[in-house]
Amino acid sequence: MKKYLLFTFILVSASSLSAQKVDSIYFHLYTDSLKKGQHNYINVDGKLSNGRWMPLTSKDIIFTCTEASFEGNELIIPIDFKPEKVTVKAVLKSNPLMVIERTIWIKKKPDDERLPTNDEVLKGKQKNKGKNRR
Repeated sequence: MKKYLLFTFILVSASSLSAQKVDSIYFHLYTDSLKKGQHNYINVDGKLSNGRWMPLTSKDIIFTCTEASFEGNELIIPIDFKPEKVTVKAVLKSNPLMVIERTIWIKKKPDDERLPTNDEVLKGKQKNKGKNRR
């Protein structure tokens, strides 16, 4: 009986491992442009053979960009960067034939927009509450 349970466990474990095979990789970027002088997270997800998605990191992916450098999944764009765009390449380490590339634009406008403070937001909501009452 113990041998049967062990065999069943090994069989189930082996089938679940094969279900974890990455069939394809995709960029799922959080933004449409990258910021200068910052670490820009480059999100790559793997679609598994069982249909599920799995986030991939630099443990799974080799990231390259000729115009800038990577630290893990983060693309570092220098503050004095001149080009308008970069091309990012991601290669799955477990299957180097699985490669994707994406051209990503660099943000041109500065991040000098002033966001409202908590107090300003709350005061604005209170003013709107009074206007909506009849």
